[in-house]
Amino acid sequence: MLRKILITGAGKSTSYLLDYFLEKAIDEQLHVVIADLNPETIPAKFKNHSNFAVIKLDIFNTEKRQKAVQEVDIVVSMLPAHMHINIAKDCILFSKHLVTASYVSDEIKTLDKEAKEKGLVFMNEIGLDPGIDHMSAMQIIDGIKKKGGKMILFESFTGGLVAPESDNNLWNYKFTWNPRNVVVAGQGGTAQFIQEGTYKYIPYHKLFRRTEFVDIKGYGKFEVYANRDSLKYREAYGLNDILTLYRGTMRRVGFSKAWNMFVQLGLTDDSYTIENSEGMAYREFVNLFLPYSPTDSVELKLRYYLKIDQDDIMWEKLLELDLFSADKKIALKNATPAQILQNILEDSWTLADEDKDMIVMYHKFGYELNGVKKQIDANMVVIGENRSHTAMAKTVGLPVAIATLLILNKKITRAGIQIPLQEEVYTPILKELEAYGIIFNEEEVPYLGYNPNTVAS
Repeated sequence: MLRKILITGAGKSTSYLLDYFLEKAIDEQLHVVIADLNPETIPAKFKNHSNFAVIKLDIFNTEKRQKAVQEVDIVVSMLPAHMHINIAKDCILFSKHLVTASYVSDEIKTLDKEAKEKGLVFMNEIGLDPGIDHMSAMQIIDGIKKKGGKMILFESFTGGLVAPESDNNLWNYKFTWNPRNVVVAGQGGTAQFIQEGTYKYIPYHKLFRRTEFVDIKGYGKFEVYANRDSLKYREAYGLNDILTLYRGTMRRVGFSKAWNMFVQLGLTDDSYTIENSEGMAYREFVNLFLPYSPTDSVELKLRYYLKIDQDDIMWEKLLELDLFSADKKIALKNATPAQILQNILEDSWTLADEDKDMIVMYHKFGYELNGVKKQIDANMVVIGENRSHTAMAKTVGLPVAIATLLILNKKITRAGIQIPLQEEVYTPILKELEAYGIIFNEEEVPYLGYNPNTVAS
């Protein structure tokens, strides 16, 4: 008898997920329904396969959505995070398991009691970050604790970047994930973490000037800026007494300093709209944020405002984006500054068809065992194949797919709203990921403690 899976949303992150189910469909007796608002974009290999069905679905059409949920055994929601809640409520209503790669929202949390009562697995945060970061960290943390060690430091950094062979711009960056998330990163709160027992806070206007450096063997030097809330996983990871807990986002060195120019100008602001933005030249947009001058050019005003010289690499980075073009026009009506900046950056930072992206993840574990301080460094690097089969899609989609099959096969049975912190979850998923080249390299190194090499702000 076929087991039925509903996948809602078939965007950029689903190429490997769908391929995984295609590979397993016959042996595992799967029937996969792909539901998307634009089904015409789904590759023919799925449309023509007897174990797959492709349907058009508007997620806000309650009747059609509920009919689709009712007819399957498990739902995989690859929709934007804010759209999960309706799917989740349907899964409760019709007693279906649910898997998502998104952070657990407060709304989803309210369904925990009902999910447990019905014996439903609601697995969240099972992508890359969050996801692989949780599982790889917990595997090592649990191993340290089993040896009798006490955790004193944990740092975890992840970056979605362009692979070295496709790195051909001055920013050393291209979009490999939702561009909007890049543009508004760090907003909506102050970054908070703990270092050597002291709470630390970085407000948004300083976030991109308080960076740390990390070396990854074979791939060079990277910089890290702090995630918004590193502390929320203290309890979940069992690290309530830890002295240092810091999570961050990785970029190539120099990116954050350059990005800070946009922050200081106000171009990343998403709180208001600019009237008559459609048809506005890039040059006009930049000039909106600069002082009036009857004589100085936009270029000169910006250099004065940001205190950058004409021979500064920061200036070259701005020129590379055609920010001062009078010919290139904004195609968005009454857009926010952040939306317009995203529109401009997508001109330059969209992956070409054969471009390869790169995922880098790094963990540092400091612990004490028998009175001796020790350290484990662990890193993972994954290179994509091309624009459709990216490292991002691979590291987000495969953990989701593997978890879905484990739930169907009753290998993961713990009911309720959860994230992948349990050994029954992370052990089989990390083992299977290795077969797809997603491997963590661990190394015991001398204990260094917290060593930020922090850039002065």
